[in-house]
Amino acid sequence: MNEMEQTRMKNLLKQALPPIESGPAGEPEPRRDLWPAVLQRLDARPAPVPWFDWALIAGLVALAGIFPAWIPVLMYYL
Repeated sequence: MNEMEQTRMKNLLKQALPPIESGPAGEPEPRRDLWPAVLQRLDARPAPVPWFDWALIAGLVALAGIFPAWIPVLMYYL
């Protein structure tokens, strides 16, 4: 890279990335308080289990019923 390309890259990076604000100790701080968002995610209902997860579980149970000798192998890999 020549000097002109380095200067252009530096300018593009400055435009793309916002400046980091530092707190009283000189450490970077987030733009807003993140704790309310954490509490909101903890209080939210978990997402329902997709149908294909249930299908995989049913398939494993069926295989365990048909081939019981595979149970130790499956338990090893789980």
